[in-house]
Amino acid sequence: MKKVIITGIVIIAALAGIMFVLNKNQEKNEAETAVVAQKNSAVAVRVETADFNDVSGEYIANGVFVPKQEVKISTEVPGRVTRVLVSEGSRVSAGQTLAVIKADQQNVNLSNAQANYNNAKAEVARFESAYATGGVTKQQLDQMKLQLVNAKNSLQSAQLNAGDVNIKASFSGIVNKKSVEPGFYANPGTELFEIVNVSTLKLKVKVDEKNIGSLKIGQSIKVQSPVVADKEFTGKVSFIAPKADESLNFPVELEIQNNSANDLKAGMYGNAYFGNSQMANVLTIPRTAFVGSVSSSQVFVHKDGKAALTKVVAGRTFGDKIEVISGIEKGTQVITSGQINLANGTAVQIIK
Repeated sequence: MKKVIITGIVIIAALAGIMFVLNKNQEKNEAETAVVAQKNSAVAVRVETADFNDVSGEYIANGVFVPKQEVKISTEVPGRVTRVLVSEGSRVSAGQTLAVIKADQQNVNLSNAQANYNNAKAEVARFESAYATGGVTKQQLDQMKLQLVNAKNSLQSAQLNAGDVNIKASFSGIVNKKSVEPGFYANPGTELFEIVNVSTLKLKVKVDEKNIGSLKIGQSIKVQSPVVADKEFTGKVSFIAPKADESLNFPVELEIQNNSANDLKAGMYGNAYFGNSQMANVLTIPRTAFVGSVSSSQVFVHKDGKAALTKVVAGRTFGDKIEVISGIEKGTQVITSGQINLANGTAVQIIK
């Protein structure tokens, strides 16, 4: 009996020990789980430190050169082309004949109009003589004079149509495209030639809101093309858009006088250099630090393990760096990734 009691006591003690160990392990696991959960609640972010950098005050905008003058020439009267007097690449002057269209029908119309005008003129002279002797009334004379006016208008119209048989250049330039050969039958509106004038070109660029305020109409701007990088041109600001586009950039047009060799061609890429190339030491942060876009003027800074939404005043743009005029100081850690998951006061964990 005594042996049974001792055995029972030993079993109870063993069970109690096992329960104690299990409880300890559970407490430890719960503590470790709480630590992991706390770590997992922090948003992983990357940061960079705001610092002063030497930057150029120059702002470069890119665009494509387009001709100031460009026209597609067609005929206003139908006919068969008998002569083509220019080829692609030919330089032409304003008023120069480019092609000649067979003028048989137009000449017939002109001859008929001329004959009608001569007849009406003779009839008016005859009616005036008859009116002087009382042979016709004033009303009859006036009707004949009206016929003379109509005949004169028809003659002028026929002369204009006959003149259109010679296809002429409307301004001086270069034949960029020729779509006609002798024997080609041209209908009104059919494109025959494309003339471009590259002695003066336009460069269309977009300037951001931080630099647009310093531009004025007529201002001289340095212009270069990567294709002829050894040559420098000067552009004059001819247009500044009064309204920004969706990306808060303003369309700007520059007018550039080409050199005598016409090294600049329409369709080339061009760079316009705004501001000056003097170096300046300014506080900058990455463009990616801004919430949404630079125009938001808001960044998240890392402070005591949390994200603090901070208002800043942005200045000039230098590539992927943005000048900060106020709002943060040198040494401030700004968050550059993960902002979409952040709110003011969110716990963060810095990753490399």
